[in-house]
Amino acid sequence: MPTRDLRDDEYRALAELRFRLREFLAFSEVAARTAALEPRQHQTLLALRGLPVGTRPTIGALAERLVLRHHTVVELVDRLERAKLVRRERSRENQREVLVSITPRGRATLAALSLAHREELQRTGPALVKALHGVLTGEAV
Repeated sequence: MPTRDLRDDEYRALAELRFRLREFLAFSEVAARTAALEPRQHQTLLALRGLPVGTRPTIGALAERLVLRHHTVVELVDRLERAKLVRRERSRENQREVLVSITPRGRATLAALSLAHREELQRTGPALVKALHGVLTGEAV
């Protein structure tokens, strides 16, 4: 635990960062819903497409990247599969392992959302970076 309280400007810097992050997340939630996805479904597609090189696309790997429980990710993948955005298939190397892949429809949906997110970050990113800098350096925003 910290041994001192924060200064007022440090609280303001944290509050500003929280506001900027929440502003982006609110944009992301609306964008996902506009694409007929729940925000966590969008996050699942993005986590799947953006897995680190060498990481196998399993439910466990997605659960780790999304910081969610295994059974929650199973439900998300079930819904994405019903919407024909992902598919499951048994690994050729290990028949017990199930791999998740994005369908062409899922790739198109994710690409459109990702472009919109990048445009939003280009617009709001400088304020987000400034807010993060304020928190990290203790400088007033």
